[in-house]
Amino acid sequence: MELVPIHFSVTMTRLLLPLLLLCLASCDPERVRYTPALKQQMSDMKLKRITNVDMVETVNTLGERISATVQRELTDTLRHHAGNPTQQVRLCQLKNLPRTDAIEKKYGVAIQLLSGADVQNKTLAPKEREVLDAYLYNAEQKLPQISNIQKIADTLFVYNAAVPTDSLICQTCFGTQKTPLAVWRITFPKREVIRRSVGDKK
Repeated sequence: MELVPIHFSVTMTRLLLPLLLLCLASCDPERVRYTPALKQQMSDMKLKRITNVDMVETVNTLGERISATVQRELTDTLRHHAGNPTQQVRLCQLKNLPRTDAIEKKYGVAIQLLSGADVQNKTLAPKEREVLDAYLYNAEQKLPQISNIQKIADTLFVYNAAVPTDSLICQTCFGTQKTPLAVWRITFPKREVIRRSVGDKK
């Protein structure tokens, strides 16, 4: 199992704090009081290790939460603009969705809505296109879809989740395609995943 070391940035003062306390304690133990706040600070300075399993669990948890939220916002907004095709096109491009924009900023992620046509999208990694092709096959055969997590170039995690083919999103955004397919693509920078995995372990 690969272990990922995580070092917290500390100032020179914080680095010297444990040594200073040790010196004070050796001179006069009564002068040093290990308050809860001080214990927490010293604990946070220790090296923490995050495994691949920890990171995948973090991506899965956040991916499920984010995809459900943005899917709900897009569905509601498409329904609200049912008589405005121009606005619906923009919505299918994830424009004019304030909550989705806020989530991207809050979690440091990028959110896209892919279709079966993106199997040929050369800007996606080959592994991603293979997964998308599998989603398309399942849609054609009316098979169940499951979420998927990929690690790309050791710097990025990609979370995918298919939208039900009979949903308003599929029918509005990709209904003209031979097989309507909508798949969420949520990319997580590895450094952000590590930071949140550490937070979960505290």
